[in-house]
Amino acid sequence: MMTIVLWICGIMMSAGAIGAIYRVAKGPSILQRVLATDVLLVIIASALAIDMAINKHTNHMPFVLIACVAGFIGSVTVSRFVYQRDGIK
Repeated sequence: MMTIVLWICGIMMSAGAIGAIYRVAKGPSILQRVLATDVLLVIIASALAIDMAINKHTNHMPFVLIACVAGFIGSVTVSRFVYQRDGIK
């Protein structure tokens, strides 16, 4: 049963990663590219979390935290840049 769940998770995360990579490459705006990069970072963090749960260890926890913090800081930085550049109010 667990093998089936792992296959389903792997297929869904792979499909999400392919969609995010496509959006990073073809995204018409910088905001869509940043959002796709955030999605990709979340998929990577989720894959590492699944690996930790399956193998019952916490070796990848620093990488998960770094991916989450990098995604957050990157999103905030780009959104502030676009806000100042476009003068959105």
